[in-house]
This record gives sequence, structure tokens and C-alpha cells, in this order.
Amino acid sequence: MPLTDAQTTVAVVGAGAMGSGIAQVAAAAGHEVHLVDAAEGAAARAREKLANTLTRLVEKGRLSAEESDGILRRIVIGPAADGDLRALPPVGLVIEAVVEELGVKHEIFGTLAAHQDESTVLATNTSSLDVGAIAADLRAPERVIGLHFFNPPPLMKLVEVVRTTQSAPAVLEDASELMRRWGKTPVTCTSTPGFIVNRVARPFYGEAQRMLEAGVADAATLDLALREHGGFRMGPFELTDLIGQDVNLAVGTSVWLQTDRDPRYEPVDVQRELVEAGRLGRKTGHGYFRYADSGQTVDVTPDAARARELVGGPIETDPVARTIAMLVNEGVDLVRRGEASAEDVDTAMTLGTNYPKGPHAWLAELGAATVVEQLRALDAAFPGGRYRVSPALEDRV
Repeated sequence: MPLTDAQTTVAVVGAGAMGSGIAQVAAAAGHEVHLVDAAEGAAARAREKLANTLTRLVEKGRLSAEESDGILRRIVIGPAADGDLRALPPVGLVIEAVVEELGVKHEIFGTLAAHQDESTVLATNTSSLDVGAIAADLRAPERVIGLHFFNPPPLMKLVEVVRTTQSAPAVLEDASELMRRWGKTPVTCTSTPGFIVNRVARPFYGEAQRMLEAGVADAATLDLALREHGGFRMGPFELTDLIGQDVNLAVGTSVWLQTDRDPRYEPVDVQRELVEAGRLGRKTGHGYFRYADSGQTVDVTPDAARARELVGGPIETDPVARTIAMLVNEGVDLVRRGEASAEDVDTAMTLGTNYPKGPHAWLAELGAATVVEQLRALDAAFPGGRYRVSPALEDRV
């Protein structure tokens, strides 16, 4: 049965926020979905929670009662629900969405590969681990790919379709078409550290964090500059507080380690110290900012005059120009390495992070000569390799 057929049965391993959200998306597209979680009763509880979510959507007029009933009916709590993957019936696609630990994922995929037909597509929702390492030594590794959804899956349109050196082109094409059928926008990339979004986005966090450490401005003022003068929907400090400082640091550290500790991605002490202190953001009531029970920040007063002073000034202290120059450099370099197309990079960054433009759109607007000049100035001010210019930019000057 073709992967894109609505009659194809899907299994989702992991019933947390991501897994249950992916299950909802697949069931809404007409698939029978087997929900699985190693924690006893977790899959059943996730289904109950989803039933409440669907009820609220019906009350708000976003779903009909018939649609809601159909989605819930298609989510199956079967013999494998509590983690016995050997009891999973034959399915066309499995999407794994469990903890970001390579050993755990590799064990899951080993069991799936041994007990499912070789035609079954095995996909991981990992955000930062090497899909090739997850597929290592499995039977029929050509059917293993990444399908990286963004949180929350029912609302976010982007899905990164990740290929390993062994992934079959037909599997990637079918998976991309399936994502379109599910109402998503797929982009394809190699299993590079962080894929597209989590790789290219590192400077958005890293440049602001370094300016904070250097005392250029406080977190609220840097956020204001990037929102009001850069067009970003959220500043990096409020965004990492929302994501969770522990989560953001873990992804950044994973990218840094997988790139042999490239200085472009080195985490900063200010974020490490927050995590060590348990200041993880909104979920703990305190990150870069303090939060009331409502989720609103407490006692945050950005300095609008200071933000205006910084933007348009020297590149070393301009949070907008400095961040955009690094985003351009990162996006162009990813394409140079053959890891994704320029179009897919820009699509990923606008849909996956809500940036006002993609790196290549900024490059066309600013010109390569300007970006190269800015990066060279940053490299002179902060030597060590973080601000080295991509050869792809040098070639355009």
C-alpha cells in the first residue's frame, strides 16, 4: 500500500506532547494510528487528554463533532500501547518521538526493524541527533528517515524530512508527499547536526547571549531591539524562556559537540548558569525573566532609547545587524555544504522559527559585500573562528 494512502496504518512511539500531537495530525488525515509509550497507561492517558482538546475545538467551532469523533476513533490503544513493540501489528509508517537519547532510540528502531516488514518506513522525530546513527546496523536501513515536526504539531506547518546516506530516494519522496497530504510543508536536508532550523538558528540565541555577557544591554532591551527593529516575533531571551533554557541549551550543546566543538556553536556561560540554578524559564517561573502564574513577565522594563542607540551603530554592538549577518552566513554555508537547498533553508526558517525573512532573502537585500564586511569586523573584534566568513559568501563579493 502506498505510504500516501489514507488506509496506511501509522504507529507513533512516544505519547508525550510531540507524539500525541503527531498522532492527532495523522488521525485527522484519515489514518488509523496506534499510539505507544513505554510508561504504563501513558498512551491511554494521552488519548483521554486529546479527547478533551478535541472537545474544546468543537466548542470553539474549529472542528465538527463528526470530525472530532473520527479523529479519536482512529487513535488506537492496542496490544503494543504500553511499549511492547513486538505486539505492534503491521503498519506502513512508524514515527518515533521519545526522549533525545541515542541509545534509547536505537533500541526502539532495532525492535521495529526486526518485527516490521522491510517496506515499513521508520521515521524519527529527533530534533538534533544523527539519524544515520539511529539507523546504524539495522535491517533495511534505506527505509529509515527523519520526520522532524515542530511544536505544537497540529499547528506548525513545517516538517524537516531528513535523509541519511542510506535513505532511499523513493522513501523520501513518498514521505514528503505524505506530509503535504497532512497539510504540512516539507523541506529536505541531510542529517547534519541540528538539521536546518536548529543549525541555522544558533546565532539568533548566541549573539544576543554574548552581548548580554559583554554588558552591551540587558536581556529585555536586546529582545526589544530584535523585535521592534529587526522584525522578529520574539526576542531570543523571551523565546528561550518559553522553550525552556534546559531544552535550548541541550540542542545547542548537541550541535556544538556534533560539529567537533566548532566555536560557531559554543554555548555561553550565562545560559549554562541559568540551567544549573534551575532557572529554566516560564515553566519554573524564572529564567532570564521572572514570571507570574499567568505567564506574564514581572518587573521587565526595556530601555527603548538604548535599543535605538544600538541599532545602526557599530556592528559589534548592533544586535539586529550582528544577528542577521550570522544567520546569513550560517544559511549560505549550509547550502554550500550540500545539506539543503537555498529555497528549503528560507522556507524552514520562516515557517519553523517565524523569522521575518530567510537568510538568502536577507542576503539579496543586504548584498554579499556588506555581510562579508560585517563578519570580518566581528572576526577582528572577537577572533577565534566564530565569525569566519563562509567561502560561499566570499565567492559572491
